[in-house]
Amino acid sequence: MSDILVIGSLNADLVVKSPRFPKPGETISGEDLQIIPGGKGANQAVAAARQGVDVAMVGRVGNDSFASFLVDNLKANQVNTKHVLETESATGTAIIVVDSNGQNSIVLSPGANGKVTSKDVDSAPDAKILLLQFEIPIETVLHAAKVYKRSSPADKSKGTKVILNPAPAQENLDELLSHIDILIPNESELSLLSKQPVTGIKSAEVAAKGLLKHGIETIIVTLGENGALIVDSKQVTHVNTYKVNVVDTTAAGDSFIGGFSSALLKNKSLEESVRYGCACGALATTKFGAQPSIPTKEEVEKFIS
Repeated sequence: MSDILVIGSLNADLVVKSPRFPKPGETISGEDLQIIPGGKGANQAVAAARQGVDVAMVGRVGNDSFASFLVDNLKANQVNTKHVLETESATGTAIIVVDSNGQNSIVLSPGANGKVTSKDVDSAPDAKILLLQFEIPIETVLHAAKVYKRSSPADKSKGTKVILNPAPAQENLDELLSHIDILIPNESELSLLSKQPVTGIKSAEVAAKGLLKHGIETIIVTLGENGALIVDSKQVTHVNTYKVNVVDTTAAGDSFIGGFSSALLKNKSLEESVRYGCACGALATTKFGAQPSIPTKEEVEKFIS
């Protein structure tokens, strides 16, 4: 059994820094192209593994030069890649433009990520925590949530805590949400799921409380520089984040999720785990790129102290 199982995407990020985002029809000059390992699934796997927990990844790559680049990088980060399969397809890619303020604009090409199936899930190992996102088919995400969160002991429950990061955002997820223990959206994702405007802490609280009706145990809303909001049936807690000089926000949310999940495994309280996740996310914004920016356990502990 793994500590954490990630079922999700692997992407080659094609990244260019530019002074600003181009307007429609406009061409501007940027810096040299960088090819960086990414994908929300792989990012979260690396983020958790760098905190010293045992992580396995389920996903697919294509039969091109990006495939070994991504798989070898996971292995270098001590992620179990036995269930990362090669398929007749292009590997997933993301075209990312990063402006001078560290904000990013991303276009995804799913490639092999679109071919992750329920059969891939059925052959996956047991785990204490399952991390899910939406860069693979929604049908596969739903199947994984059902398999790892059975409704009763008679169903041979795997006893797994299922965490969903609903990104990229989608609507009409009532069935899926009923199988989720912890939901971790950002403000725009929460707004789409709740069908309510979310523009700050108070509106995030209202929207999150409305989603609890689906049976979700806890909702953690990531608020960028305003930290995170923990909402459950008993209380609402706002956790401040750490102030840093932002270079690039790519993978900050994934770093938060990997750090948060690893802290939960170490029996930290929910609030302590969120605060640890905030430290991971903040540190990730101080470096350029997706996985290269994800901090190690030693970096996070030094930063917090």
